[in-house]
Amino acid sequence: LKKLMMESLDGQEAHRGGFSFENVQQANVAFPKGKKTGTTIAGIVFKDGVVLGADTRATGGNIVADKNCAKIHYMAPNIYCCGAGTAADTENVTDMVSSQLQLHRLSTGRQSRVVTSLRFLTQHLFRYQGHVSAALVLGGVDFSGPHLYCVYPHGSSSVLPFVTMGSGSLAAMSVFEDRYRPDMEREEAMELVKDAIRAGIFNDLGSGSSVDLCVITKDNTDYIRPYEVSSVRDQKEMEFSYQRGTTVVLSEKTATLADVIVETVETS
Repeated sequence: LKKLMMESLDGQEAHRGGFSFENVQQANVAFPKGKKTGTTIAGIVFKDGVVLGADTRATGGNIVADKNCAKIHYMAPNIYCCGAGTAADTENVTDMVSSQLQLHRLSTGRQSRVVTSLRFLTQHLFRYQGHVSAALVLGGVDFSGPHLYCVYPHGSSSVLPFVTMGSGSLAAMSVFEDRYRPDMEREEAMELVKDAIRAGIFNDLGSGSSVDLCVITKDNTDYIRPYEVSSVRDQKEMEFSYQRGTTVVLSEKTATLADVIVETVETS
């Protein structure tokens, strides 16, 4: 019996989930390294609910890949989640948990709780030990009131009245620490989150374009996209035209191309 129990435990250990890097040293390849990503996401709790905010710039290295990327993801009618990190990871993790919450609602006939979505997210991320690059700001309102959580890629979480994540989080946090106060009104809270995201847009190269907001209250959810277009390219004040020969040609070189032979092949 003891031998059977040990074999069962060994089998569970071998299939515990997550990524396996056992063959990395054998194959003599480099261990995967983390990549720098850029985003500014934030959220605050106000008098009647939660306000979430995000910028819309998606980068690939030092290239702006998408100027209108949606970073506020639907989880449930009363729960939304902002994602920072790898776009594919944040989108797929939130989609997966959203489907689990829908099945849970269908099974119980009750509204989804914010803490339920938090548990789904943290357990999934902890299983992969940070290799799923998803840093999340989770917010929602359920029967017990408004809730706001910060979820880290390794699976840990924290509860705060105002949170920021991403490469522009320090700039956004400075705005929150200066102007946040408990029991703010809706419009005041929206302006504060907007200004926090703007601080990230104008002080962080990984953040940019426009500001998206999501206001969640007990009665409804208002997803405003875009709330403000912050980074607009200026129009040229005048056109410049230069005459031929303005730029000095230092040297010229002519390359002779080989003759191109065109062959026709008949196929039966």
